[in-house]
Amino acid sequence: MQTQTAPAKINLKKKTVTGAEAVILCLLEEGVDLIYGYPGGAIMPVYDELYKYRDQLHHVLTRHEQGATHAAQGFARASGKVGVAIATSGPGATNFVTGIADAQIDSTPMVCITGQVGSHLLGTDAFQETDIIGISTPVTKWNCQITKAEDIPTVMAKAFYIARSGRPGPVLIDITKDAQFGSLDFEYKPCKGVRSYIPVPTTTTESILEAAELINQAKRPMIVFGQGVILGEAEDEFKTFIEKTGIPAAWTILGLSALSTIHPLNVGMVGMHGNYGPNVLTNQCDVLIAIGMRFDDRVTGNLETYAKQAKIIHFEIDPAEVNKNVSVDVAVMGNVKTTLNQILPHLIKNDYSNWLKKFKEFQTIEHETVIDSELNPSSGNITMGEVLRHINEFTNGDAILVSDVGQHQMVTCRYAKFNKTKSNITSGGLGTMGFALPAAIGAKMGAPERQVIAIIGDGGYQMTIQELGTIFQTRVPVKIVVLNNDFLGMVRQWQQLFFDKRYASTEMINPDFVTIAKGYRIEANSVSERKNLKSAIAKMLSSDEAHFLEVCVEKESNVFPMIPTGASVSDIRLS
Repeated sequence: MQTQTAPAKINLKKKTVTGAEAVILCLLEEGVDLIYGYPGGAIMPVYDELYKYRDQLHHVLTRHEQGATHAAQGFARASGKVGVAIATSGPGATNFVTGIADAQIDSTPMVCITGQVGSHLLGTDAFQETDIIGISTPVTKWNCQITKAEDIPTVMAKAFYIARSGRPGPVLIDITKDAQFGSLDFEYKPCKGVRSYIPVPTTTTESILEAAELINQAKRPMIVFGQGVILGEAEDEFKTFIEKTGIPAAWTILGLSALSTIHPLNVGMVGMHGNYGPNVLTNQCDVLIAIGMRFDDRVTGNLETYAKQAKIIHFEIDPAEVNKNVSVDVAVMGNVKTTLNQILPHLIKNDYSNWLKKFKEFQTIEHETVIDSELNPSSGNITMGEVLRHINEFTNGDAILVSDVGQHQMVTCRYAKFNKTKSNITSGGLGTMGFALPAAIGAKMGAPERQVIAIIGDGGYQMTIQELGTIFQTRVPVKIVVLNNDFLGMVRQWQQLFFDKRYASTEMINPDFVTIAKGYRIEANSVSERKNLKSAIAKMLSSDEAHFLEVCVEKESNVFPMIPTGASVSDIRLS
């Protein structure tokens, strides 16, 4: 995974500053020019200094602290940089927790800064005091509370180093108010290492050679690649790897866009709503090569039946992930950019034409059974799939798609076309509804040259709908597509299939989304008829400003294929 080089230091002479100013100077030293946040009493000294540096450090006022963390995540995922979010103590800090947990499980580099009551009040249940260190410990890569101003530069440098190095993740720094008011002689030294912390494990020659031998001898090998390829900036090495070997490669949700979706060796998505072929053939391959993925339960299904016939090779940077869920035969530790380069000279290209033919046969079955009717329906209401088809036609695979969580997320991941890396941004491991709208704001700011489209369900949209205010204030030109089926669609699908259609608390009575968007001065439109869909999408994507589009889709459609909970990946259902 990615290890970023620390930015060059700013020419700042050693001077006496307040702790609050030191926070700002540390951010500038780390090359940060954009942060997301929400002010409050315990962080007010930092905001006061931020006002003085507003020409150098742009602050985006979100409408909720959770929105700040998701925006920072979107920024990090689109740019490859560390996202930064800032908030006050108590409820401000606790509102960060969902976004931090999301970043932790999805390996997103983020530094979150919270204010805290004065150190003399710690433990007294003072106004807006919360033990955010205790609360956030399980969901951060590292956290630290600062009670002395002179500790700020060292801790901040360590925070950025830990957040971006090795397997990236979120770090939280909690700063008491007296530490912000205190003074120090400011001097910044970028962190280059932390005792007992080994961000990138040593790669052994033995593991490289063992893996190469298994790969070269394989008759039916299969690759499953994840976000580690993207975080390690190893897209070119990965493409060279598969083209040299000729091995079919399937992706996890977060691995999507590491390899062009139209590459001939890209055989689709694995997992609960993945493609038919790669799921079934996982249990027929003789060598399974996992690259930068962690064998999540949504990928493996029933572990008792997962790839038991195969030799398994795991390219991984985090030792904790090896043999955690799936026992492997060879673990190749290290950053995949390095390890793929190391193994390439030892690999040969074999003829897998008969094996690849099997993937194509399953793909044909899936097209005839599921995909054709989803992308090109002949009647009925608009489908989610045809919305994605039109978006693909207009964007040519060059846009960033930011999806929320639910049916629309699975449809987006199944049917979106991508030619560029860092194009699929979604909440993977935590499955956070409300992620997409603020994350799209951050993604657009992280990659302003690219078209950014948020694709959201009507349920998740209303969890962070207030971030329309952030779009209104910043004028960030994101495109918002709400696929409205008046249901919490994924839960409803499970209720239909496994709970005898008892739709308990999943049908939604929704507001007028167009009127709400227009209230924020955002151009808005709604489509319910197929004949108007293509032109509405064209109008949205041609706009230079933010644009909202509601598409009223089939209310009770289901996403297939699907692996039922507890089933084997080879038991995937087409209907």
